[in-house]
Amino acid sequence: MSSSSRSLIRRITPLFVARIRQNQRLLSSSPSALLEDQSPSPSPSLDAIHMTDNCVQKMKELQSDEASGREKMLRLSIEAGGCSGFQYNFSLDDKTDSDDRIFEKDGVKLVVDKISLGFVKGATVDYVEELIRSAFQVATNPSAVGGCSCKSSFMVK
Repeated sequence: MSSSSRSLIRRITPLFVARIRQNQRLLSSSPSALLEDQSPSPSPSLDAIHMTDNCVQKMKELQSDEASGREKMLRLSIEAGGCSGFQYNFSLDDKTDSDDRIFEKDGVKLVVDKISLGFVKGATVDYVEELIRSAFQVATNPSAVGGCSCKSSFMVK
């Protein structure tokens, strides 16, 4: 194993351990604690994920091109990986799961699962067109302390 691989493993291991502990606490919680956790937060704007006008415009274009007639939503999820430890994953989806949160702007819906939401609360999603690529990206994320220059990967606080 190369020294850079070992360095990466040392950097991300604490992040995974913290996430595993958080999941264990959630699973071992009493049913009443789980109900409290699912209740609406007192300040939903702090938890909200915002979409820029460019993001909304692109989603409307994609929806108008959809031949099936089924409403497509933008799904944002977080995966381990990327050059900074975690990476953003965007996809189009036409269904939601029971643990999803839905954020809406001008009829466009952004869906985030409960675990991923912990990594992106208060973030802003944008659609950017550049010479090398056009893509949805997280423009700002208050839960991130750093990331790669292409904005597809980040480190958590």
